[in-house]
Amino acid sequence: MPNKNRHIDLSDQNLPSLLLRLAIPSVIGLSINALQQLLNAIFVGSLGAQAIAAVSMTTPLIVVLAAVGEGIGVGTASFISRHLGDGNELEASRGASTALTLAAPIGVIMTIALLVSLRDIFVVLGASPTILPIALDYATILLPGSTLMLLNIVSGFVARAEGNTRFSMWTMLTAFILNALLDPIFIFLLGLGVRGAALATLISQIAAISLYIAFFTKRLGTVLVSISQVSLRLDRIRQLTLIGAPATTTSILAALAGMFLYGAAARFGDEFIAAVGIAVRILTIGALPITGFCIGSQAVLGFGWGARDFVRVMKVAKFMVSITVALSVAYSAAVIVFARPLVRLFSDSAKVTEIAVSSCIVFHLFFGFYGIQSFVTTMLQSLGSTPQRGRIFRQAGVSLHTGRTPISCDIGVQWIVGQSSRC
Repeated sequence: MPNKNRHIDLSDQNLPSLLLRLAIPSVIGLSINALQQLLNAIFVGSLGAQAIAAVSMTTPLIVVLAAVGEGIGVGTASFISRHLGDGNELEASRGASTALTLAAPIGVIMTIALLVSLRDIFVVLGASPTILPIALDYATILLPGSTLMLLNIVSGFVARAEGNTRFSMWTMLTAFILNALLDPIFIFLLGLGVRGAALATLISQIAAISLYIAFFTKRLGTVLVSISQVSLRLDRIRQLTLIGAPATTTSILAALAGMFLYGAAARFGDEFIAAVGIAVRILTIGALPITGFCIGSQAVLGFGWGARDFVRVMKVAKFMVSITVALSVAYSAAVIVFARPLVRLFSDSAKVTEIAVSSCIVFHLFFGFYGIQSFVTTMLQSLGSTPQRGRIFRQAGVSLHTGRTPISCDIGVQWIVGQSSRC
């Protein structure tokens, strides 16, 4: 088995400190991801409304690819944390290795399918004759790196599931710094335009996967990722995929909604596409830190559930919901108040600014509920679907054993595990 030098002990009894130590690097990591998108948009925006509109129309395609990686990653993280909590590191290693093995061919197949039909997709999305060639230039360079993106996403989930959120954070930071350095060089100095932005992103993805490969080959984490641990047993694959399938479906539906949104905006001109793209990016910037906090906390939830410490799970849940709701409400209010200066970071066009400001305000009116949505989603994903759950709740009188004293069935636990009728 690999080196057991885990950065953070998932069984630490000081829950607020443990959650913050896990969640803060995850929040920083995904916030860096958001800043990377922000930086790309600022550089591309200086090339004109057509350029940022073209890049925005590529975003739904990237979201679809990322959704698949997220689905595999969510299922894998739940699988790993629950088995680590149960003390079964071998099974956790098999799950991680199998997930990464499945992600590579899936990424290749999806990339080929998108590249073959790329022009038709952009036409359906409503790309105008001025936007279409720019969008094709950007996407044809960016999409070949989709497999690397999928592997990076799944690798990040694996590292965070075992408590190594700091490594994931430093990997994202490295990719961000590299992208920030290469963007102006490729876009302006070499005169590559949007192709330069895509190339800078592609190189940063290569750097990130190189760091994850070093992390796994040197066995710096708890789980062992290697070919010898790959197991294509149907029941294991089912556990990895079914838990993450709702996350993938939700993200794909969001991508489709984005496609319809851009298609509707395209009827009114390039400025409307650019404005909607800016509003979506600002919304994403606020969502990622909340998602990062939930992802960082997921390891503790899954570990506690695997160890059958249900009191611990409930304490984590209460702390999570208070933080996520506070973050989402605060960001919603901030964007509504400061919408105009935020939009001006992306575009100097007066028309684009006016449309984007109105779009931002509408998009963020109900963003305060995003914290609750993220919390509930993370809870359900972390608990997964385990045999232990069924056995516990089939017992007469339903009692949850914490390892010290049994406690009676709580309404919150009933709701979380969906066993109200049995209770």
